[in-house]
Amino acid sequence: MDETYDVVVVGGGAAGLSGAVALARSRRSVLVVDAGDPRNAPAGHVHNYLGREGTPPAELLAAGRADVKGYGGEVVTDTAVAAEPVDGGFRVTFTSGRTVRARRMLVTTGLVDELPDVAGLAARWGRDVLHCPYCHGYEVRDRAIGILASAVPTAVHHALLFRQLSDDVTVFLHTVGDLPPDAREQLVARGVAVVDGEVAAVEVADDRLTGLRLRSGEVVPRDAVVVAPTFVARAEVLTSLGLVPVEQEMAGVVMGAAVPADPTGATAVPGVWVAGNVTDLRAQVVSAAAAGLNAGAAINADLIAEETRRAVAVLRAQEGVAAGR
Repeated sequence: MDETYDVVVVGGGAAGLSGAVALARSRRSVLVVDAGDPRNAPAGHVHNYLGREGTPPAELLAAGRADVKGYGGEVVTDTAVAAEPVDGGFRVTFTSGRTVRARRMLVTTGLVDELPDVAGLAARWGRDVLHCPYCHGYEVRDRAIGILASAVPTAVHHALLFRQLSDDVTVFLHTVGDLPPDAREQLVARGVAVVDGEVAAVEVADDRLTGLRLRSGEVVPRDAVVVAPTFVARAEVLTSLGLVPVEQEMAGVVMGAAVPADPTGATAVPGVWVAGNVTDLRAQVVSAAAAGLNAGAAINADLIAEETRRAVAVLRAQEGVAAGR
């Protein structure tokens, strides 16, 4: 027979582990299943996490797993590939062939960053190819920063944000064509240079990024490059339940796709919650952890409501028997 848990948490990042801790502390039986492929693995450190500033991602996750286990939760390395409704709960299937039952599910599988197709770019991702000024900006302060444009609004947005951190910021128009006059005016006013022409490759020397090479052959020296990935939710398990990611826009540009949910993380499928980047493309580690806590609390409250309804039904049945009805 399948093992049964109050909650199966699919995804063992900050959101999933935080939700699992909240549930385990509420004396719920919890299983966390994690594929072991965190989005932030290439990054050296976690930032903007109060009290954990500068912690390596792997160290933070190890501490979170220890917290879950310390309260009686289980954590396994596996991949959940599908789920189906069964008897008011769910049957979850893993790649290992294992199946378990869950009264409720919390899915925190995160997202995949789809990077621009430029030679050498992906190999530097999370090191000196960046996307978020709050995650990595301070580490490249006062250095030569390049903004690789994929759309005008995001390129200007990134340029102005990173201009706060460095006087040497250059926008590479790459494949977007020309800038509208108002956008160019903003960049000129802030002292941001603009380079025409498509970028062909990232230049690297001594294991560090040194510049961007244009199709013309010209190399523009840079110490770091900022890109705008397409953020795609890892939603295989959710899709098997009929929950499909929906495109999300910023300034009229599609930035990716995420699974819709209400503020507690509840989805359109009763009994299934989501938290972190799978539903919030902009979430950082600390906000993902907070969302996991909120979802865990909402799931516990939902289970309590169900258990109370059942208890009331039993009580009424007993009272009916005692009264001879």
